[in-house]
Amino acid sequence: MMDNKYIQALIDPMWGKNPISVQMLGICSSLAVTVQMKTAIVMGLSLTFVVAISNLLISVLRKWIPKNIRIIAELCIMASLVIVADEFLKAFFYGISKQLSVFVGLIITNCILMGRAETFALGNPPLLSFIDGIGNGLGYTLVLTVVSFIRELFGSGTLLGFQVIPDIAYSAGYQNMGFMQLAPAAFIIIGLWVWLQKTWLRPSR
Repeated sequence: MMDNKYIQALIDPMWGKNPISVQMLGICSSLAVTVQMKTAIVMGLSLTFVVAISNLLISVLRKWIPKNIRIIAELCIMASLVIVADEFLKAFFYGISKQLSVFVGLIITNCILMGRAETFALGNPPLLSFIDGIGNGLGYTLVLTVVSFIRELFGSGTLLGFQVIPDIAYSAGYQNMGFMQLAPAAFIIIGLWVWLQKTWLRPSR
């Protein structure tokens, strides 16, 4: 049976220690790539890959990395993994890669990467660091998926590119909410998520 600390490292970032809604990391990309669910999910999985593997490698090498070049070494590892993820998307998912534009490359600037490397991977064994990376990546992906679900449904009437609001609704006068296509909509949705989560997690008196 998996040790409790491994389960916590995987599950906690999904809700109680979510990198976006609790730690307030990676919010910029969540505003930019959540217009459609496809791009949001691919972005989330790309970051999950990068943060999980970078956590693993940094944890393995932590005793051999000189302290005076620690940040540089971490950035080199992360940048290399970002390039791998970007090239993979260009090779196998070119359409989505084109929609994401520069945002996959900008994963290197995501605070989650350096945050998990500095606060977790440098002080924990490789497997635990790897699981922590997966947990934080999936927590990030969860928020992006929920935000993109709301934005795509009400902004375009579609989900994953498929129309879900019937034509009869449009003929009856329904109109898509253009505001949902704009970045402020994502900011408001995330703000509501944070409020609901804080309310839910607040201890009862």
